[in-house]
Amino acid sequence: MKQLTLAVALGLVAASGVAQARDSIEIVGSSTVFPFSTAVAEQFAKKSGGAAPKVESTGTGGGMKLFCAGAGIETPDITNASRRMKKGEMETCIKNGVTDVTEIKIGYDGLAIAQSKTGEPINLTARELFLAVAKEIPMPDGTFVPNTYQTWKDVNPDLPAHEIEVIGPPPTSGTRDSFVELGIEKGCLMFQGIPALKKKDEKMFKEKCHTLREDGKFVEAGENDNLIVQKLQANPKAVGVFGYSFLEQNADSLKAVSINGVVPTPETVIGGQYPMARSMFIYAKNSHAGQVAGLKEFLTEFTSDTAMGADGYLADKGLIPLPAGDLKASQDAAANMKTVSVSSLK
Repeated sequence: MKQLTLAVALGLVAASGVAQARDSIEIVGSSTVFPFSTAVAEQFAKKSGGAAPKVESTGTGGGMKLFCAGAGIETPDITNASRRMKKGEMETCIKNGVTDVTEIKIGYDGLAIAQSKTGEPINLTARELFLAVAKEIPMPDGTFVPNTYQTWKDVNPDLPAHEIEVIGPPPTSGTRDSFVELGIEKGCLMFQGIPALKKKDEKMFKEKCHTLREDGKFVEAGENDNLIVQKLQANPKAVGVFGYSFLEQNADSLKAVSINGVVPTPETVIGGQYPMARSMFIYAKNSHAGQVAGLKEFLTEFTSDTAMGADGYLADKGLIPLPAGDLKASQDAAANMKTVSVSSLK
């Protein structure tokens, strides 16, 4: 029945006389959200009998640039994001004619720190994580010095003696943004004088607390989180940074590194116990709804109970579902294509 209903809806759009410039949906953005959008695209194609949306993994930042480049039909219809859109990105959108954008929260993700199951266990605090990967570390007198720690044992004598190697995403990734803001920044704030620095000089604070090492201890692995998984499987002494869903999908070969004594699970993420949890989003161009076949219907499928509900097929892919009230809000946003306001963004 759902397949018939969707097919009829698409047929009515085609028969309504609205000129459609493209018959397939184009999606860019976050590598973390990529598997969820791909799963919805497959279900949408089965139910509608139409072309499957094209989903490309470009990273959150790269997706925002493509999405906000213009309102023309040659630009993407949807961008996936493993963080909320920034105010500056929305201002770029508006400057380029993308004035009406629908924001839809799709669920939660824990930002996992993981290692091979065959590796010696490493359990960290946010402070230790900061000391391992920050480019500079703070001194008691308020100055910063270059980070010269070489092994985990240098960071804390109770940790393993092997070389520090943290594999993570590049600066264009929303996962990188989340790692810095939810993990590294929290570790930096544990040092004397840093909370006062944040209040006094936000720019200097970010420069010192958000900049990662460039000496090979933090290794950028590109936008493909599966590549990080493969590197961890090959090197039991390394740890990696990616979304919880990738950890869950590779639970046979990887294990979580606890942060402040807590590992990411659906319960610890939703309950707020796990310190590195984040919301995930998709953004759609309202102006493309009448130009691209099935765009509104795709958003309806994405936000349906069947997909995003507690027992939906996206939960099987590793998505941590929204509470019922938040799910209803996302369904309303998709149904009405509600425009997100610039003032609500940071």
